[in-house]
Amino acid sequence: MRLLLYYVVLLGSSYVISTYGPHQRAQMTGDILLGGLFPIHFGVASKDQDLAARPESTQCVRFNFRGFRWLQAMIFAIDEINNSSTLLPNITLGYRIFDTCNTVSKALEATLSFVAQNKIDSLNLDEFCNCTDHIPSTIAVVGAAGSAVSTAVANLLGLFYIPQISYASSSRLLSNKNQYKSFMRTIPTDEYQATAMADIIEHFQWNWVIAVASDDDYGRPGIEKFEKEMEERDICIHLNELISQYFEDHEIKALADRIENSTAKVIVVFASGPDIEPLIKEMIRRNITDRIWLASEAWASSSLIAKPEYLDVVAGTIGFALKSGSIPGFKEFLQNVQPKKDSHNEFVREFWEETFNCYLEDSPRLQESENGSTSFRPLCTGEEDITSVETPYLDYTHLRISYNVYVAVYSIAQALQDILTCTPGHGLFANNSCADIKKMEAWQVPFSNCSEDCEPGTRKGIIDSMPTCCFECTECSDGEYSNHKDASVCTKCPNNSWSNGNHTFCFVKEIEFLSWTEPFGIALAICAVLGIVLTAFVMGVFVRFRNTPIVKATNRELSYVLLFSLICCFSSSLIFIGEPQDWTCRLRQPAFGISFVLCISCILVKTNRVLLVFEAKIPTSLHRKWWGLNLQFLLVFLCTFVQVMICVVWLYNAPPSSYKNHDIDEIIFITCNEGSVMALGFLIGYTCLLAAICFFFAFKSRKLPENFTEAKFITFSMLIFFIVWISFIPAYFSTYGKFVSAVEVIAILASSFGMLACIFFNKVYIILFKPSRNTIEEVRCSTAAHAFKVAAKATLKHNTASRKKSSSIGGSSASSPSSSISLKTNGNDCDRTSGKHRPRVSFGSGTVTLSLSFDESRRSSLIGAAHIFGIMTDLDRSARAAGQPSPLLTRKKSLYPQRHKYSPAARPACCMFKLQGRMILDKMTRKHYMLGTSGTALVPAKKI
Repeated sequence: MRLLLYYVVLLGSSYVISTYGPHQRAQMTGDILLGGLFPIHFGVASKDQDLAARPESTQCVRFNFRGFRWLQAMIFAIDEINNSSTLLPNITLGYRIFDTCNTVSKALEATLSFVAQNKIDSLNLDEFCNCTDHIPSTIAVVGAAGSAVSTAVANLLGLFYIPQISYASSSRLLSNKNQYKSFMRTIPTDEYQATAMADIIEHFQWNWVIAVASDDDYGRPGIEKFEKEMEERDICIHLNELISQYFEDHEIKALADRIENSTAKVIVVFASGPDIEPLIKEMIRRNITDRIWLASEAWASSSLIAKPEYLDVVAGTIGFALKSGSIPGFKEFLQNVQPKKDSHNEFVREFWEETFNCYLEDSPRLQESENGSTSFRPLCTGEEDITSVETPYLDYTHLRISYNVYVAVYSIAQALQDILTCTPGHGLFANNSCADIKKMEAWQVPFSNCSEDCEPGTRKGIIDSMPTCCFECTECSDGEYSNHKDASVCTKCPNNSWSNGNHTFCFVKEIEFLSWTEPFGIALAICAVLGIVLTAFVMGVFVRFRNTPIVKATNRELSYVLLFSLICCFSSSLIFIGEPQDWTCRLRQPAFGISFVLCISCILVKTNRVLLVFEAKIPTSLHRKWWGLNLQFLLVFLCTFVQVMICVVWLYNAPPSSYKNHDIDEIIFITCNEGSVMALGFLIGYTCLLAAICFFFAFKSRKLPENFTEAKFITFSMLIFFIVWISFIPAYFSTYGKFVSAVEVIAILASSFGMLACIFFNKVYIILFKPSRNTIEEVRCSTAAHAFKVAAKATLKHNTASRKKSSSIGGSSASSPSSSISLKTNGNDCDRTSGKHRPRVSFGSGTVTLSLSFDESRRSSLIGAAHIFGIMTDLDRSARAAGQPSPLLTRKKSLYPQRHKYSPAARPACCMFKLQGRMILDKMTRKHYMLGTSGTALVPAKKI
């Protein structure tokens, strides 16, 4: 059964070998077979396909003399190698060469014959039969010419690892070794040609051109590279058109119309000769001769264009050509061609008929002529003198593509020579083995280079004092990549991408910002919401207990505004979280700045007002008017208005906007470009200036009654504010990306919590948990205690100065206190030395009598009841010195009568004195604690 199967396969293989592939070919057997693909014709006949009929192969038209010369160069090189005694001795090279007709379909048809033959040869049928006419596998293919054709062929040959060496395909796309694994070429890529075209245009200072390209893999990549080069040079392209030899007449005419109507006089054409020829014909018909043509190498020396009838249009064309080479003996080889001698080459007969415009006797075209399907031609013998006619075939003065073909064949031969001379144990294959040249697979073309191939992710680097063939492989830099072997340069990744670890491809960068979903963003948001909730709770407590003394003493209206501003401060921090948008970038800094200025302005006005009340002269109705709420709110408004104007000027002149920062590897940070760092500095600087002024007043009023603004707590809150924002400046400028927003959010939250805790938490604690301290008497005693302390210091200072003065004059010395001191103070009782009234005290057993009077100058310099405590202090000291019980309690608890039960004699006198039948410390009002302007005698507390 197995023998029968191989017999069937053998019959099928014989049929395939003899019938598959284009019928017209050049073929010669040998030990090793090389394939060839050449454009012997310029194209195929356009024909409407009948879908109901059996498909037929299209007919190739218009003989290409240059293409036939290229084919002859391959045959010449193979013959030369076969006749060499040093290169592949005892090895005969054969060939199978097909016509691509400059089309993909014909090229693939020929390529399939190479692949099919190789698959049949892999069955090893020699053990079952004696195949004398067996055709070996095709180990390599020379071709094709056009880049579009070579691209299609390379995709097919690469599946079977059959090496392909092109002699004219210059598309840069074919340099991709990942896609075209087995493709090689002996021609440079179009990138250099496109750059050279742009250099020429720049040299002549042209800036207005037309670009035309073939609609294939040759023209499109080439013109794309040209456009990129033009953009870098700031040169404009008016028209960018595609063209093909298969365009309809109306398409060609429409293209000619656009070119004729254009004001650009330079036409850059990246196309082959067959593709550009229809446009040239239309330009000739219209007699458009005022254009300068810039030609790529594919049509600059094309025989289709270099015709006398086209000179009026294309004369003066600037074209590119490949470097020419010399092939010794090739001229004679071309001249010795004859149909009868070259029976293995079926293209010679058509070449002869096209050259001499005749038909050979056995030509199939002769029968078509007799049937009237082709034009009439005379018969020819096949022995005519080829040198007697002028033909592009014999144009061997500048061998460019022919030389590339010649080099391609010899490169394959040199690889085979290395396999032939391989020493076992030093080979390139498994276990350092060598390949059998008689049974060699197509994938076995050996390494014979100065340097190893550079893998993807690296590039070729120049080695000093070494030939260009010798290089070192240098890893691509970060942000660059190469995705094919032997890359000359590494390609820079786009702005939104970054290279992987191996630098073989680019991946899209990760986008980062302070997100709502990341743990850090969630933690900051929770803290901000917590601050809002706590501030709202404090405000609720203040509203609920708005008529209690503690709330009244803290200027409740400003406290409400202060709490509202703190809510705004906490809320402004939330704008810094989330993906930055233009509107959030323009809102977040002004919201933060205005909220903080409003907050600090309230604290400043509260602190300053109470300080003025306690340190000013005796208040009048005018003072009460200007210290009222209206002025307070006006000051808050003015301070905040300055910050608002700073923000308005900032947003008008340099508004912030969202910005994508690509400077960081692998990450794109979406941040806010503040627009003006100076404006941000003014915003924060003004806020800190108000905070400094507030700190000054708070520090100055730190010894005021603790019911009034809690100066020491405000001082602490301002210290926290300064510490936070002074630390913020270096942190802000030393961080990047999303951490910039995080630093500012932390600063906002820390300073906001500091002010909330220092200013309000103590009050809330007293209101909710110590209601006994939230009474009118508590507030009065606290205020009186402060006044007495100030007066005591002033009195002691005054007494000390008086004693020193008395001692210096030699006057009387201070007498020791006695058990009974009495003093009547009136207008005539003055200090003779100073000329001023001086208060004195007297007390007896069980009864304390105190009288006080002062003149107007003294009255204007003292505050309310401040003198009382000074006099009482003297009384206390005198009593203690005399061994008498003090009328004042020395313990601090004595200032809080409601919390302790004392005997009438121990009740604190400071809270019970009367002035002219009225309380000195009158009912606590919202604004002031007033004292009468006239002094009079005071009675002891026990008489009240």
